[in-house]
Amino acid sequence: MNTTGSSTVTAFSAALLIVLGHGLAAQQPAPAKTNPLEGNEAAIKYGMGQFRSRCADCHGVDARGVRSPDLTQVWASGRTDEGLFRTIRYGVPGTEMPANPPPRGANEQEIWQILAYLRTLAAPASTDPPRGNAENGQRIFRANCASCHRVNGMGGRLGPDLSRIGSARARDAMVRRIRGAVEGSRPGYEPVTLTQDNGQVIHGVKKNEDLFSVQIMDTRERIQGYEKEKMKDVTDDTQSAMPAFGVDRLSLSDLDDVVRYLQTLRGFDPAVK
Repeated sequence: MNTTGSSTVTAFSAALLIVLGHGLAAQQPAPAKTNPLEGNEAAIKYGMGQFRSRCADCHGVDARGVRSPDLTQVWASGRTDEGLFRTIRYGVPGTEMPANPPPRGANEQEIWQILAYLRTLAAPASTDPPRGNAENGQRIFRANCASCHRVNGMGGRLGPDLSRIGSARARDAMVRRIRGAVEGSRPGYEPVTLTQDNGQVIHGVKKNEDLFSVQIMDTRERIQGYEKEKMKDVTDDTQSAMPAFGVDRLSLSDLDDVVRYLQTLRGFDPAVK
């Protein structure tokens, strides 16, 4: 079965959508600098319904994140109303955040209503000084994490790109993931084991799957497609491909340093925030 052609078409389609999205953004008038509906009770109520129907599957009903960012932290992290409007309207290329252009996506008023609701859930900026040394954390990250995770175009691809992790995850969520207290993986990074008829075992992360085939990225970062009927077994692994970094592997001090480094990875354009 030839999966290369379909993968190329999919990649081309994704790239085309990104280009079209940027073109659309360039043609549209700039949104308001601040939310004109902030504090409006009717807008907040309607925005709650819009958020739960459009956004909660990824961001959670409480907006604290499921497989996508914790939205209660976005203003505290430095984002602005205008920047968040643009994110909802035009999406984030290379992530699961889709564009929502009219007429099928949320219209301008609905976006402001969603943001008015999210403002009611926003956590205040922390008054505690940040813990850890980001410079040492970067060294630890490069030694232990960069083989699987990319940051600003450098690193491995087996795990999610972490270039935006500082604005996407709260500190506690990062600590839980590093320590291994969180099971499960986001789509596109779910661990899978394939056993061929000759007994050879192939480990990787699942990229695509249908009734007849599965496409994975193996541990050498090669995208491979396999027909299920030619496999002895295809097993979805229950344990995350990311190893747990307990205190025996990462001291409390080093953990603080790594998390502090990750908090600096914000991945948004300061010009629009």
